[in-house]
Amino acid sequence: MAAIGDKLGADIITAMKAREADKLTTLRMVKAALKSKEIDKREPLTDAEEQSILTTLLKQRQESVDSFTKGGRPELAAKEETEIVLIEAYMPKAASKDEIRALVQGAIEHITKDNSGAKPGMKDMGAVMKVAQQRALASGTRADGKLLSELVKAELAKG
Repeated sequence: MAAIGDKLGADIITAMKAREADKLTTLRMVKAALKSKEIDKREPLTDAEEQSILTTLLKQRQESVDSFTKGGRPELAAKEETEIVLIEAYMPKAASKDEIRALVQGAIEHITKDNSGAKPGMKDMGAVMKVAQQRALASGTRADGKLLSELVKAELAKG
């Protein structure tokens, strides 16, 4: 495992020494998810693959929070939110709405150049999304896919 895995291992030891049971359970669950993927792949994970796994875990926790809130189970929702905070500590910082908008506008300009100056339309949404996501990864920030999609739609609708 790469950087995330190393930090995770150190934090698990710290949590064990501090007898923080809830934190320890969450960290072990994350480490197990990473190890499982590494075993499936049969080689060490890259940083991008580790981040992808953590992103999936965050999405699962967020969906659980929504379900528990709708189902009238605030104590379970609070537990999931605590796990979200712990997992997010291992992720790159989340991009703000303005930063994501700048990524989207840059992606649209890139696609415009590729289309020999023709402004991309809604049919080009997939291509714009792909370029914007690549730019987010390259900049080392994390862009929420749902927000990214909404901003791409809004920018393409302007054009």
